[in-house]
Parts: sequence; C-alpha cells; structure tokens
Amino acid sequence: MKHLVLLGAGHAHINLLASLARQPLPGRQVTLVAPYPRQLYSGMVPGFVAGHYHLDECSIALAALLDGSGVAYLQRSVAALDAPTGQLTLDDGSTLGYDVLSINTGATQDRQQIERWIPGAARHALFVRPIERFAELWPKVVELATSRALRVTVIGAGAAGIELACAMAYRLPTATVTVVAGETPPGAAYPSSAQNRIAQALKLRRITVLQERAVGISADTVQLANGARLACDVPVIAVGTQAPSWLQGSGLALDDQGFVAVDMYQRSTSHRAVFAAGDVSTRVDRKLARSGVYAVRAGLPLANNLRAVMGGVEPRAYQPPEQTLNLLSCGDKFAIGVWGRWSFAGRWVWLLKD
Repeated sequence: MKHLVLLGAGHAHINLLASLARQPLPGRQVTLVAPYPRQLYSGMVPGFVAGHYHLDECSIALAALLDGSGVAYLQRSVAALDAPTGQLTLDDGSTLGYDVLSINTGATQDRQQIERWIPGAARHALFVRPIERFAELWPKVVELATSRALRVTVIGAGAAGIELACAMAYRLPTATVTVVAGETPPGAAYPSSAQNRIAQALKLRRITVLQERAVGISADTVQLANGARLACDVPVIAVGTQAPSWLQGSGLALDDQGFVAVDMYQRSTSHRAVFAAGDVSTRVDRKLARSGVYAVRAGLPLANNLRAVMGGVEPRAYQPPEQTLNLLSCGDKFAIGVWGRWSFAGRWVWLLKD
C-alpha cells in the first residue's frame, strides 16, 4: 500500500486535509506529522494580539478535519529527512518511511542564527515563531502591562512587524512602542504609495520608527548599531524567517537560502516523490514573495497533484497569480490594502481582512 506523508499542517495542507475529509484516498495510507493538534492561522494573530479575536477563533482544530478522512495523525516534529531513502526521523527518535512526501511546515525563526546576528535575543526576546509559543506568552505581556507602562520594541519592519507593532500599541495603550526597522523603511517590499500609508499609520499611533539595526539585547535594553541603547522591557523578534535547519543534509535540492526548490508542479527539482508548498519552498520558475496568500492558494492544486501521483497519474502545472491582495491591519480595526502598485486604506479594508 502506497504511503503518503504530510509533513506539517500549514495553510496548503489544511486545504488538502479538508479535501481528504470530503473524499479520502481509497487503498492508500496517509499520515499527518504535525507538532500541535491545532493550526493557528497566522493572518489572524495580529487581531489576537490587539484583542479582537480569542485564540480559539484563530485556530483550526485538526481533529475535525481528520475525522472520516482516513488520515493517521502523529503529534511529532521532524528531526531529519533522508530524501534518497525516503525516510523521516522524528523528534522522539522514531523513523517513518514514505512513498510520497508533501512538506508544508512553513518557515521558522532560527534562534541560533538570530542569536549570532543579535546576541542576547535567544535569552531575552519574544519570538513571533513558533506562533503557538508566541500566543502562549502574549497574555503574560498583557497582564504585566496592567501593573506598569511597558517599553516595547519590535525588531523588524516587514508585514509582521508593522501589524504587530500596531496591534501592541492598541492593546497596550500605556506602553511606548518602537519599531527598529534596520536600513530600509517599514514595508520596504511594498510600493511607495503603501510605504507612505504605513509611515502615516505608525505616526498616528505614536509608534516610533528607528532606521537602525539591532545588534544586541540585554534584560532591559536593545543595543543599536549606531552605539545607542534603547530602554526596553519587551523586545519582539519579527525579522524575516529562515528555512528549517533539518533541510540541510536532507539530499533535497535547496535554493541559496536553504528552502526546498520546487518546479511548476510544486515538486522537488531533485526528488520526484517529494512535494512542498508555502514558505518552506521556493518556485524555481517564478519569483514569488513568501506570503501566506500563496500558501493558501497552493492548497487545492497541491491536493489534486498528490491525488494524481498516488494514483499513478502525472501532476498538472500550477501557475500562481501574478498579483495578490495584501491587507495590513493597523491595530484599531483599520487596515491598509496593497494590490500591485496601488494602495488604499480605511475601516472597510479591515472589514475585508476580517
């Protein structure tokens, strides 16, 4: 019996599990390996931080999707992958073989690598990923803020850093919130019209933006590259994500940043039995931003292609859209939208995101 292993319960695999719940794969063994019994939807986490959503509203329970799907569930993490032999090593030391593997674990924040960039981060900072751990710790920050005014520093000014800074400023009205943006302005990946809206939104919410790099963190300060020390009670690491370390030595073809290189079928360019989608992978035929929008859209084509290969049929090419709608929440049920080179903002944009 052919064995399909789904590694991770990211956006694309959630769609796949929903498909399998509707229409199981007859005569095939399917196993899901994921460390948590629920998947937190990353797009709603800033709303959770701001207090608009309870954590349960941001969570997708895997049990409901697995019921009736015929999928076995292992609540484990992967420790190593040997693609040439088709075998996974899990965090408890056990091994799991597969005929076809689909990877949708998402990207990670590599604490060791970030510690090299920003000494002290691993000990003193609040990391955004894994999201489950961040969601567990955030209520403790809210509770601490009831006893004194906090000094919050968000390190990183991409979409995550912007949304979290705004959400924290809204949820903690007595706190001072600072964004350490590095050498580029907040939202540098977006067109200039969106950058202007982002700058205005941060200013209106009294969020200070420092165009400096963080080079160290201690118990109560963030050290900047210019030599200045920023007083800080809650440093938040929202810098870009990295590829999972277990991909190194897996035998899979990787891009220059260590992510799985995949083709138009979302299949590994080196191993035909391995597929990958979402932030853990890079399309070699298309330059795509690492965005949950692409991960969600990849779910149905991935499901169709995995059904095909498990049935001995060739997969079909998937072409992601040239443009995607990006929506940045600004804390107080106000959002900024970006479509290509156009941007727009308002409460109606937040309603669209919601």
